[in-house]
Amino acid sequence: MDPKKEEVRREHIRLHMEGTLTARDKVGVQDFVLLDAHTSESAFVDNLRKRFNENLIYTYIGTLLVSVNPYQELGIYTVSQMELYQGVSFFELPPHVYAIADNAYRMMCSELNNHFILISGESGAGKTEASKKILQYFAVTCPMTESLQIARDRLLLSNPVLEAFGNAKTLRNDNSSRFGKYMDIQFDFQGIPVGGHIISYLIEKSRVVYQNQGERNFHIFYQLLAGGEAERLAHLGLERDPRLYKYLSQGHRAKESSLNDKNNWKTVSNAFSVIDFTKADLENLFGIIASVLHLGNICFEEDPQGCATVPDTHEIKWIAKLLGVCPSVLLDALTHRKIEAKTEEVICPLTPGHSVYARDAMAKAVYGRTFTWLVNKINSSLVNKDVTKKTVIGLLDIYGFEVFDKNGFEQFCINYCNEKLQQLLIERTLKAEQAEYEMEGIEWEPIQYFNNKIICDLVEERHKGIISILDEECIRPGPATDLSFLEKLEEKVGEHAHFQTRKLAGPKGRKRIGWMEFQLLHYAGEVTYCTKGFLEKNNDLLYRHLKEVLCRSSNRILRECFLVAELENRRRPPTVGTQFKNSLGSLLEMLLCKEPSYIRCIKPNDTKEPSKFDDFLIRHQIKYLGLMEHLRVRRAGFAYRRRYEHFLQRYKSLCPDTWPHWHGPPGEGVERLIKYIGYRPEEYKLGKTKIFIRFPRTLFATEDAFEFSKHQLVARIQATYKGRLGRREYVKKRQAATKLEAHWRGVLARREVQRRRWAVQIIRRPLCPDNEEFIVFVRKNYILNLRNHVPKNVLDKSWLRPPGILEHASDLLRKMCMRNLVRKYCHGVTDERRAMMQQKVVTSEIFRGKKEGYADSLRQPFATSRIDEGDIHPKVLQLISSEKVEYGVPVIKYDRKGFKARQRQLILTRKAAYVVEMAKIKQKIEYSALKGVSTSSLSDGILVIHVSPEDNKQKGDAVLQCEHTFEAVTKLVMLVKKENMVNVVQGSLQFYITPGKEGTIVFHTGPEEHIYKDKNGQLTVVSGCLGGGGREAFQKRIQV
Repeated sequence: MDPKKEEVRREHIRLHMEGTLTARDKVGVQDFVLLDAHTSESAFVDNLRKRFNENLIYTYIGTLLVSVNPYQELGIYTVSQMELYQGVSFFELPPHVYAIADNAYRMMCSELNNHFILISGESGAGKTEASKKILQYFAVTCPMTESLQIARDRLLLSNPVLEAFGNAKTLRNDNSSRFGKYMDIQFDFQGIPVGGHIISYLIEKSRVVYQNQGERNFHIFYQLLAGGEAERLAHLGLERDPRLYKYLSQGHRAKESSLNDKNNWKTVSNAFSVIDFTKADLENLFGIIASVLHLGNICFEEDPQGCATVPDTHEIKWIAKLLGVCPSVLLDALTHRKIEAKTEEVICPLTPGHSVYARDAMAKAVYGRTFTWLVNKINSSLVNKDVTKKTVIGLLDIYGFEVFDKNGFEQFCINYCNEKLQQLLIERTLKAEQAEYEMEGIEWEPIQYFNNKIICDLVEERHKGIISILDEECIRPGPATDLSFLEKLEEKVGEHAHFQTRKLAGPKGRKRIGWMEFQLLHYAGEVTYCTKGFLEKNNDLLYRHLKEVLCRSSNRILRECFLVAELENRRRPPTVGTQFKNSLGSLLEMLLCKEPSYIRCIKPNDTKEPSKFDDFLIRHQIKYLGLMEHLRVRRAGFAYRRRYEHFLQRYKSLCPDTWPHWHGPPGEGVERLIKYIGYRPEEYKLGKTKIFIRFPRTLFATEDAFEFSKHQLVARIQATYKGRLGRREYVKKRQAATKLEAHWRGVLARREVQRRRWAVQIIRRPLCPDNEEFIVFVRKNYILNLRNHVPKNVLDKSWLRPPGILEHASDLLRKMCMRNLVRKYCHGVTDERRAMMQQKVVTSEIFRGKKEGYADSLRQPFATSRIDEGDIHPKVLQLISSEKVEYGVPVIKYDRKGFKARQRQLILTRKAAYVVEMAKIKQKIEYSALKGVSTSSLSDGILVIHVSPEDNKQKGDAVLQCEHTFEAVTKLVMLVKKENMVNVVQGSLQFYITPGKEGTIVFHTGPEEHIYKDKNGQLTVVSGCLGGGGREAFQKRIQV
């Protein structure tokens, strides 16, 4: 290749790269691993903001997907989008939840191994929606048979059922999942979804009996009341108004405009029919839901002995009917407690407070176990009876790290869960990185990271962890309280580096920790937990008397939930904390045998507004999701790696040796390519099958060069092919047209030649009867046409072209016409207009092509003066009585030190310029001391009159703003009689303040005219973007 052409090509590539990098700066990078400042949280947030502002809600950290909830429809979840991502390499298209789903599916099909997708984030961040989109993607893109259509529909419709029973409106989210969910989607060897299995974690049972202000109970209660048939509600003993039920009205948000409970009921009812719920199942299920509402309306009173009684048994009767129990036995179980000794049973009456506890415990137990039954029922409908081996993709929709003003037992469990998942994420990421390095023969450099195993052990260690200590307090004899639990923690784990209480903290730390609180230093930061309610929520006990009633229920669902075997088992049931720890351990065991994918969901604001990006809230979530730690681990070595075949296939057009085909080993081709591009040794490493690129900008430069080269190649191929086709068609048409045209033109030409010969012969004869009429017609026609084309003014140089026989006459007429126009114009010009035109000429010499607004000023006539003599104070006139006022104009003067705007008058005489305030002459500038005048090239009205620094009489340069800048400067120049004294500047100008001190005025454009003193002490003048803003700015300044 010619060296000159190659140099030109390289320069084109460089320029194109710079342009593309500028565009990249506007929308951010689509993979945080490619951030130059990867350790900066500010750079992380800035990249997230750039993409969010462009409605790009997805960004990668390697293979982890960060998703920001847009709170609006973006049109990016269509079937065409699903087809676009189907079967495409992970990094070939922009980040998307479909890319995560497709990558997991393709890897599962090709490697026949199991995968899981972990979705986490705060409430309202979009976790549930992300899992829905993944399910929809599998439903649309996976191969499907008619016989398996039912399994697919049941998988999809299990979501609305679980949302109805497990989701609720909270302060942060109108559809907040109040339980953790893990769903296995089973696929056969062809990649067809054939079944599924769901596991739920830690349903928030306390919400059944209590809701915070502004929150609601689980959706199913409101949906049943709003959408249930009148006959069903009558059968259940319910009214449509949810405010009639205590369990639904505590948050004072029984009616919520953002939720359509009636329509949602229709969706849930349809889902029940598809998921194979029988009529009996639904009657039993809604009987339980209604019984919970009736339970909440039971009121207890105190009798003279201090025991609980129920004055109105109306609700008791409905509960007994719906649950199939004896009303008197139920009433007795709610107001009495059975205590078993070794050989006898004792029935003790309960106080009203204990009866309320028993009632609420029963409601929570019934709802919690019914929810478990519901999950099992859905699982039974999803089970695939085919015994052949299946592969699975698991979806884990789990609560993210939670930090509230008051953090209780639920937040403790949730954050413990996140500690374990963070440990899994970092270990799996490090393991994958190290395995890839070793397999490629790249030296592995140990990565320093925060190992949160120490925190996990603090919580879960057997006999020593917080959960074990909590269990000990729950079962030990004697009065155990939340305070005694806190004291036991201080005794057993008080010396742990990540544990702190008010008693153990230093003077500064005590202010942030209450007497009933302890603080844990999690991987994401410090979290303070209030121990109030820890023992009660961990025990979650249901009195044995109530258990017996529920075990004898005729409701089939309750009989399955409360087994008689429980009554025979005298062992204490495991606590909530232990159950959660065990279920979490089982979950992690499942996840460890699967290949992971991760989605981190972020909500941009607390008000659910689209396009609003709350930096503080985002930073909070980035910290608690561990995104910076994950990015640091991913970027500890090389930012980018790619197989030789793929890298060479993509970028081979950048090197003449590899384009269009490379016939040697791919590794050698890549080595030849990167040497030609100019990679430095520290920018890359070559492994056995992959190239590793250390810095993002190295990759950007290569990608930008490829984009430029691709357009060149495509244009060249298209041009060559189109040219070939065009030439073929053109040759055919040209041959045919040439033949036809040749014959026809010959015929026409011969006819025209004959006609013209006859006409020429007639016209060339002297005036005779044969051509007399023609010549007279030509003369007359020209004169008549000329009448309509006579020039209207002296500037019009047009003239109708005459025929040859009238050229002399036409010249005489043209001269006569022009003399007449000149005479008329000269007689019409007055002395005043002549003087004004002379001023306009001077203005043109000074400002034409130099200052914005000059063209508009041409249409505005100059005035003799903008101030009448009556507007000038008599004292001023008296002081300058020896001089005639030639011109005056209102101005705004800016102080040389503080730039304070003051209203003044600028008066010009033949000897000097005066800056006048009312009756005072603030500054007199004699023309002999005048050094020059400066204005900006923009449309502002600023002008600076410079004086000689050696003149001690002068205070300094005068900084003025004038509405009629062109007029005032022209008048001043003509009075001083120096045209080259005006300086039109760009950007900024310097002016004289005091001896040895200068000031600066900075000019630039903006959306609105503004003049102010900036932080550097400079006067900043902002002109309107569209120009012409000087008059508006001057008027505003006058009003101020």
